[in-house]
Amino acid sequence: MLVKDTAADDRWPKWAPTAAANGIRSALAIRLFTAHSTSGVLNLVSSEPFVFHEGDIEAAQLLALHASIAVASTQTEASLNEAIDVRKEVGQAVGRLMERYKIDPLQAFTLLKQHSQNGNRRLRDVAGHVLETGQLPT
Repeated sequence: MLVKDTAADDRWPKWAPTAAANGIRSALAIRLFTAHSTSGVLNLVSSEPFVFHEGDIEAAQLLALHASIAVASTQTEASLNEAIDVRKEVGQAVGRLMERYKIDPLQAFTLLKQHSQNGNRRLRDVAGHVLETGQLPT
């Protein structure tokens, strides 16, 4: 989205005059996205009208592309780290149940899964309860 001059732009009747009154005369907003999601917006503003030209738009789009990749990579890494943490907690809870009830790993995991489904609770929460209390939730 390009706003060449907020003082003369009528597409956003509330925002444009407020922006102009606060010293924003030009604005360029580029969506940060990947094929799967939108992660934000790169906003560039200037106190001068008619500042952004075709070369500026192309440069901003390139910068937004790089930022989108960086954000997506960070989100993926965070998701993977969370999955590893969940797997560790579930594994520890399985071990605790195996020791407590003298059952094999499959039986212990099945118990966790059943309590998760029957209680409409996330598996991670059931595992956390087992780790905190040593018992399955009631």
